[in-house]
Amino acid sequence: MKKTVSVVGAAVFALSMLSAPVMAGGLDGVWRTPKGWKVKLYKCGASYCGRVVGGTKDRDVHNPKKSLRTRKVVGIRMIWGMKKSGSKYSGKLYNPKDGKTYTGKITPVSASTIKLAGCVFGGLICKSQTWHK
Repeated sequence: MKKTVSVVGAAVFALSMLSAPVMAGGLDGVWRTPKGWKVKLYKCGASYCGRVVGGTKDRDVHNPKKSLRTRKVVGIRMIWGMKKSGSKYSGKLYNPKDGKTYTGKITPVSASTIKLAGCVFGGLICKSQTWHK
């Protein structure tokens, strides 16, 4: 009986270690988008936020506020309110490529990979991309 318990315990420990890298690092850090932008994800209160920190010289030309259309994309907070719900995070995403704000989801895939999705119509239609640390 003791051997069975120790084998089961070892299996549970091994499985928990497989998911540990994703949990250990959390979302904190600088992530690279498929277009090469660098976005820093960080804790902001009880949630996560993200700010563009490099990789683009674009301007926010599609912003719905005319006065903001000449600002640089670097420095823009494009992710906010990302709160953990199960294995995902849900919050808001601003897309400087079209000037719209979406319901967003971040799903950790590994310690160095996340899947980010922007959705409309209550999550019925989503576009996603994979980011790497």
